[in-house]
Parts: sequence; C-alpha cells; structure tokens
Amino acid sequence: MADKRVLVVDDEKLIVKGIKFSLEQDGMIVDCAYDGEEALEYAKNNDYDMILLDVMLPKIGGFEVCQQIREFSNVPVIMLTARGEDMDKILGLEYGADDYVTKPFNILEVKARIKAIMRRTDVRSGDAEKGKTIENRDIRLDCEGRRAYVAGAEISLTAKEFEVLELLMMNPNKVYGRESLLKLIWGTDYPGDVRTVDVHVRRLREKIEANPSEPTYVKTKWGVGYYFQG
Repeated sequence: MADKRVLVVDDEKLIVKGIKFSLEQDGMIVDCAYDGEEALEYAKNNDYDMILLDVMLPKIGGFEVCQQIREFSNVPVIMLTARGEDMDKILGLEYGADDYVTKPFNILEVKARIKAIMRRTDVRSGDAEKGKTIENRDIRLDCEGRRAYVAGAEISLTAKEFEVLELLMMNPNKVYGRESLLKLIWGTDYPGDVRTVDVHVRRLREKIEANPSEPTYVKTKWGVGYYFQG
C-alpha cells in the first residue's frame, strides 16, 4: 500500500492525527481536512486512492460532501460515523460511499478496511485491463479507465456501481444472488448486509435505465438475485 494517497476528513484533530500517523507508518501519503469545504477542495485538486470522511462535519456535512465528490470522482470513500443506526449507514451508501466505520473504532480495523478495498480495486482493475472494454447493446465500459457510457454518453458511476455492472456484464444472463454479490464486490469481511446490494442496484438502474422501474439491462430474478440481460 506504499505511495497510496489518502485524504482524511474529520473535525476532531486528534483523530485525524492518529489516523495520519498510522497510515504513514504503512508508507501512505496522507492529506488532512477538517471541514466539508476544505475536503471538497482537496478532492477536486488531487487524485486520491481513498477518502476517509466523517459524517458530522462543519460547513458542509459528510453525506453532502460524498454526494458532491461523486459528481466528479469515483474514488473509494469510507464514512466515519459516531451513529450506529442502520439507516445512517445505508444513507451513507445512498450518497455513494463504499463502506463505513462506526466510532469509536480501532485504527487496525480502519486500516484493514482501507487495504481490503484498495486490494479489490487493484485486482479488479488488473482483470479488467485484460478486456479493456465491455460492450453490450447501448452500454460500453472502459475497464481500464473505469468509465461507463450509455448510448455514447458518459455516466458517472461510483466505484462499487461500476464493479457491480462490470461483473454482471462480464457474465451476461448469469444470475448472482445478493449474498454472492456482497461477497464478490464488498468482500467477505464487509460488515453490512444484502440491503447494500439492493441500494447499489437501484442507484445503478437510475443511471443506466430509461425506466428504472422496468429495467431492460440489470434484471431481477425474483427470489434469486440479479443478472445483466445480454
């Protein structure tokens, strides 16, 4: 993980200092921001491999920051939240986050999550480069550049939305159960449940389908899971 660049965003400076020190021990390059506005400036002006983003931030809240970042970047985002309610966690995912860690947390857990996401991203990027592009009907994926197009127009997908679509398009008409998708995309160590998959599929459909309520690309096999209709 050496030379990976991470942005840590939290208004509690002791937390930021602790995370920064620990990540730098692993050879990562760490930038720090202490409010939402500063975080957006950093995200717009730099290329990061990961962003750790607190939910409760001054000026602009963490969820809104994540939503705005998703307008111009697919960088993986882990939300840091002091709230334990499931709806807060799902809300974080709704805004395009890839994972969440509930405070108080163990720094080793945070590092494990970061490394797991980076490792999956690197592996999937390496696999995708072999195929370069995937095309099916009006959808085209540039696997190397991690960009998606529908009818020639580029659409903005989060890292996880891209990975779900990529997996389904690489295996058209193969039905994946929600548990299977959760393990393949988020990893066996991910603490969330299958609702995470449903949230991402719904958001994906909103971006690629002409009528998300009657999808023609990502279909549901009731009682089984999801598949891409080739």
